[in-house]
Amino acid sequence: MGTTTTLMTAEQLWQRADSGRAELVYGELVERMPLGLLHSLLVGCIFSWLREFVLQHKLGVVGTELGFILERDPDLVYAPDVFFLSKNRVRPPYSKRFFEGAADLAVEVLSPDDRAGQLHQKIRAYLKAGTRMVWVVDPDNNTVIVYHPSGDAHVYSGQDEVTGEDVLPGFSFTPERLFKLE
Repeated sequence: MGTTTTLMTAEQLWQRADSGRAELVYGELVERMPLGLLHSLLVGCIFSWLREFVLQHKLGVVGTELGFILERDPDLVYAPDVFFLSKNRVRPPYSKRFFEGAADLAVEVLSPDDRAGQLHQKIRAYLKAGTRMVWVVDPDNNTVIVYHPSGDAHVYSGQDEVTGEDVLPGFSFTPERLFKLE
């Protein structure tokens, strides 16, 4: 006789929100380790650049670690390090709960507990749910990998220009500048 796993819903995850960082992967709770300093600084840098640009151009909202419900039954809830939602998708008053649907842009900064298979599953889930672009920031290699729903991916390093493309037209940065944390 096999054991039965009780799957958690996004609402049950919300109820335990005070117990630490976690995501829900098809109903199963996945605990996340606390962030290191470099990770936190990179997230802060990207967030501040995006927030300034988005506010200046009145494009929507930018934030960090918001839970996005990407699938239901069983529930899939991921929280990108940084996200952008266009103004046509979200308006005040803002919900205090997880967001039902995908971000327009999801940014993941790699951390020591990230595994390649889990990362690729997360990228596929974001894109399948409607995320228009995913940036993966790799501090070990000083690169930014940009993923698109078409399946295309491109690695940027040094003075290569990472742009907001049609998601955030006019926004850009270089990995060199990012990893100098300026």
